[in-house]
Amino acid sequence: MKQLEASSRYHIIEAMIHIIGWGIVFAFPFIMMTRSGFTISWQDYLHHGGIVPVTFLIVFYVNYFILIPHYLFKGRTKEYFILNILLILCTAIGVHFWQDYISVRFPRKEHDQDKPMAPPRWIFFLRDIFSMILTVGLSTAIRLSGRWGQIEAARREAEKSRTEAELKNLRNQLNPHFLLNTLNNIYALIAFDTDKAQAAVQELSRLLRHVLYDNQQNFVPLGKEMDSIRNYIELMRIRLSSNVTVETAISVRPDSRTEIAPLIFISLIENAFKHGISPTEPSYIRIHFSESEQEVRCEIYNSYHPKNEADKSGSGIGLEQVRKRLELTYPGRYNWEHGVSEDNTEYRSVLVINI
Repeated sequence: MKQLEASSRYHIIEAMIHIIGWGIVFAFPFIMMTRSGFTISWQDYLHHGGIVPVTFLIVFYVNYFILIPHYLFKGRTKEYFILNILLILCTAIGVHFWQDYISVRFPRKEHDQDKPMAPPRWIFFLRDIFSMILTVGLSTAIRLSGRWGQIEAARREAEKSRTEAELKNLRNQLNPHFLLNTLNNIYALIAFDTDKAQAAVQELSRLLRHVLYDNQQNFVPLGKEMDSIRNYIELMRIRLSSNVTVETAISVRPDSRTEIAPLIFISLIENAFKHGISPTEPSYIRIHFSESEQEVRCEIYNSYHPKNEADKSGSGIGLEQVRKRLELTYPGRYNWEHGVSEDNTEYRSVLVINI
């Protein structure tokens, strides 16, 4: 509906520009004669080249509506040039036959006939041909610019559709991946602590509500996203042993209306719990979120305990999904630095999204 309204407005503006432009062209002889201190009648208008703007009009719109769309745009360039040459020659010859007819039908006044001898007619003939060539060029330029605009609009629409399709596909991949890891955690918990398992199911139900409803939107309020992250961290904390320290600091207003892509941070936190915990060695995870007027910042530091090759607990698609979603949702508006420290003991992930 909006596209139709925009198209209608564009055509109305285009028609107004054409009307005003041709109005100026046809009024030009009157304006010039008046400024020179002469008066001009319709008979004088015919004598002084009033037919010439009509030829420009014919050449312009024959190209605009017929030759350019049906020949030039379809790659029939040779035919386009040949037909334009014939059009210009026939129109120029027709103009001079018309002027001969007008001279006989409406002879000039005596004082006009006493004027000095005019230049040879072939000079005016060449002048008219050159003017018509310029008219063809103008018509072609306007048509091409309009077509380029349409092509660019179509390209942007196709790019937008492709981006939305990719984002939807990534979200559809994220949900099973996220839920699979969470269910595995609860399954492991049931074996030795049913109370904690029940608490984990309650936390999971809150997360599911966020995943099933909010994840289908392109953006959600940052305050609401932080609630889901708190639930997720509590869910992951339940299964941790005493040798793991988890520190969280969320400096975001609970009622923050800043819009953020849903679940964009979950994979980063999940990666910290996956690679930052050792069953035998002391481990830590530090998670900090902050918000300012210009940016949303996510900082995650964790002890680095990489899984061995035999561990198939994850497919490694989480961080790759984060990168793809950032490129599609925040192109040129984010900075993500992540990697292992030089001493190979800490993994750092700092994501800054410009809002």
